[in-house]
Amino acid sequence: MSSLDKDSTKTKPMLQSKAAGILPALDQHYPDAHCTLDYRNPLELLVATILSAQCTDERVNQVTPQLFKKYPNAAGYAQTPLEELEAAIYSTGFYRNKARNIQACCRQLQERFSGEVPADLDILVTLPGIGRKTANVILGNAFHTPGIVVDTHVSRVAQRLGLTGNQDPVRIEYNLMELVPRNRWVTFSHQLIMHGRTICLARKPLCPQCPLQSWCDFFLQSVSKSRSTSPPRNSNNPNPAEPEPKGKRRITKTRN
Repeated sequence: MSSLDKDSTKTKPMLQSKAAGILPALDQHYPDAHCTLDYRNPLELLVATILSAQCTDERVNQVTPQLFKKYPNAAGYAQTPLEELEAAIYSTGFYRNKARNIQACCRQLQERFSGEVPADLDILVTLPGIGRKTANVILGNAFHTPGIVVDTHVSRVAQRLGLTGNQDPVRIEYNLMELVPRNRWVTFSHQLIMHGRTICLARKPLCPQCPLQSWCDFFLQSVSKSRSTSPPRNSNNPNPAEPEPKGKRRITKTRN
């Protein structure tokens, strides 16, 4: 898959040059970017990542301490009554689907891998509830294996920056892999996620506060559009917000 899939005007060297400018800015503004889910081992991260779908990490972190204490291994999730697991994760939303995926996944971990989480992307994505995003979260953070996580934040920010012309998460992942050094993939993912959560918001991005303005297609296009739609400035009236002064009315006095 190529980074030129949707935009023939941008060559790979051009995009790599853009990425090379973005990386130092991300390092400066998000030097401590990291996974914000609390976990102590690969299984806990797997479960927490499944729970984080359509839910904030803060909420997940409120639920997982008791959950991890109650189910310390894959066998615990596999054997518990489904209704009990649903009740334990209820506040994370979509609890029925999440409980089914967690239990089915842990049953396969028990049957196929002696309860251990495999450190292999191709195997992880065969497990219930595990897609490439979740697999890369697990590999990058629990096993320190480089991978780019494409969640809604990374997808949105990468498209606005102009690093990809695609909307499909897998294509975006491959696009970014071509532009960012492999040893930066995990940190880069965390930085884009943090940027998407704090500055590059979905509905109303805080462009004036953005440290990536110089490289952002979305910002530069919005500025260009704003200029093209602005009313022409009158050379005699430098402030178009103020109306032209009207000529003085001539008052004619009449003789009685």
